[in-house]
Amino acid sequence: MRSPLPAARLVRLLVGLVLYGVAEGFMVAAHVGVGPWSVLATGLARQTGVGIGWLTNLIGIVVLLLWIPLRQKPGVGTVLNVLIVGTVIEATVDLLPAPELLLVRVPLFAAGMVLLAVASGIYLGAALGPGPRDGLMTGLHARTGRPLWLCRTVVEVSVLVLGWLLGGNVGVGTVVFAFGIGPLVGWVLPRLTVVRRAPLAVATAR
Repeated sequence: MRSPLPAARLVRLLVGLVLYGVAEGFMVAAHVGVGPWSVLATGLARQTGVGIGWLTNLIGIVVLLLWIPLRQKPGVGTVLNVLIVGTVIEATVDLLPAPELLLVRVPLFAAGMVLLAVASGIYLGAALGPGPRDGLMTGLHARTGRPLWLCRTVVEVSVLVLGWLLGGNVGVGTVVFAFGIGPLVGWVLPRLTVVRRAPLAVATAR
């Protein structure tokens, strides 16, 4: 099967990144807990007063700089990830009224998590470069020889603890995300991938 034209893959990439940002925004607005990197962003937001989305972009830039000693090479998807995801999170959080009722917040979180899995499948399936956080983990694996699961666990637990210490949004949703996002993306990704490649070592687009 021939790969789609680069323009078509670029459209997939952009759609996936925008949907990813919307999904993250839903989960942040639900305020029942978020994934480790968003815990860090919400913690930094609480300490600095800077928007969660802008901090997500800034964290992405810092992580991307860590690619240099790891000798990782970014793709167009990597760069656009840093620019788009956080910006869309910021817009979503600003525009979406924060629900007060738990009966609304829980479905909002669930919708965000499912949408994030779909967005990951769209974005990663375009095969135009991993997100900065994915590249950090695979780079650590390549440079240290440690198992990928161990590199991911060490990085994400460290990020989660730091975010929690800063007052980040940790809750039941954080646990649900940790155990649920991998299987969700694992089910979605093969159905949305348009360019076949080696299996991904990590579960999300970021």
